[in-house]
Amino acid sequence: MIQKDIKIIEKTMEALRKNNMAAYYVETKEEVLPLVESLLKEGETISHGGSETLKECGLIGLFNSGRYNYLDRSKAQSPEEAEEIYRQTYRADTFFASSNAVTEGGLLFNVDGNSNRVSAILYGPKQVIFVCGYNKIVKDLDEAVTRLKSVASPKNTKRLNCNTYCAREGECLAMGRDATYMCDGCKSPDRICCNYVISAWQRHKDRMKIIFVGEELGY
Repeated sequence: MIQKDIKIIEKTMEALRKNNMAAYYVETKEEVLPLVESLLKEGETISHGGSETLKECGLIGLFNSGRYNYLDRSKAQSPEEAEEIYRQTYRADTFFASSNAVTEGGLLFNVDGNSNRVSAILYGPKQVIFVCGYNKIVKDLDEAVTRLKSVASPKNTKRLNCNTYCAREGECLAMGRDATYMCDGCKSPDRICCNYVISAWQRHKDRMKIIFVGEELGY
């Protein structure tokens, strides 16, 4: 278990704000839902990427409440229908995600396989709301890469039943190298770490909103 340090959380939030991102803190996952409700308008179009954190915070129930136009890819009846939902997401009012890691210096680090998630983070939806347990905070990008290869990718590939080295062995085959190994990995068709995105200073102030939770959540 990672020890919670409120000073580090506050430092990270201040760094995010300096990068033109909004930052919030709640102590428990039960407090996430009312905060999210305050950031949404009824009837607006919403969507999200794959995220265990959103499920843990009860947000999927909110999305399905009928109060919003929810673009739900899980309802797709075919790959073509899922692809259409992905494309509709770029016109959404709000896109939800978690982050693979957030540095104390105010950078968001996200990695994707299909890349519908990272592409929507970067462009399209009017706002992007991230929900992150404090365990997602890392010192710098080197630690973000280590977290990806030793925690996030192995757990997600196992959850998704992917045939990858990290799913079998519990860590990326590139572990143990220096920082230049960021993009190294297996060549499996099931690989989920294909595109790497670092979000720094933002042109559009507060489009990205990060909610930190004082609990360990997600991968």
